[in-house]
Amino acid sequence: MMELVLASTSPYRRDLLNRLQVPFTTFAPELDETPLPGETAIETATRLAEAKARVAGTHFQNALIIGSDQVATLDGEQIGKPHTHENATLQLRRMRGRQVVFNTALCLFNSKTGCVQNRLVPFTVSFRNLSDAQIEHYLLKEQPYNCAGSAKSEGLGIALIARMEGEDPNSLIGLPLIALIDMLNNEEFTII
Repeated sequence: MMELVLASTSPYRRDLLNRLQVPFTTFAPELDETPLPGETAIETATRLAEAKARVAGTHFQNALIIGSDQVATLDGEQIGKPHTHENATLQLRRMRGRQVVFNTALCLFNSKTGCVQNRLVPFTVSFRNLSDAQIEHYLLKEQPYNCAGSAKSEGLGIALIARMEGEDPNSLIGLPLIALIDMLNNEEFTII
């Protein structure tokens, strides 16, 4: 069986991949994740997911490499990771009572054959109409400053959400497992 490599240091993606109960290695791809001029959220996410996998492929010559990237959008505008409390506050205020689409791109790269599979798994989240005090309380408790959209649905952030729509709730956290299993099956790497 080929080695499985997760081209990410995200603890959220690592935890999701652990659910499949298969051994894997993690690799930290060093990339500039700035969107290119005129690039849509879908194009950014897809380009970065594949780039991460290909960078890892230069270090693992006989592996199935998983690259994933997520870009959230509000009214077509990309929403990145806030990194600071102030930015997270502004993001959540803009998102309250509105829908945000989390575009999660997945790439599986076979570094031995050069085969590339790409898939985009969008997930739509409707946010509750929260008060400034509720937003502040949430941010102080969970501090989701490294999460696109300033919220962790797998934690207290679920209280911010009124509704979710999509084919795989794991895509919201950053790694669409249903699509990944399909891709692994295409490479004859079976989970069960």
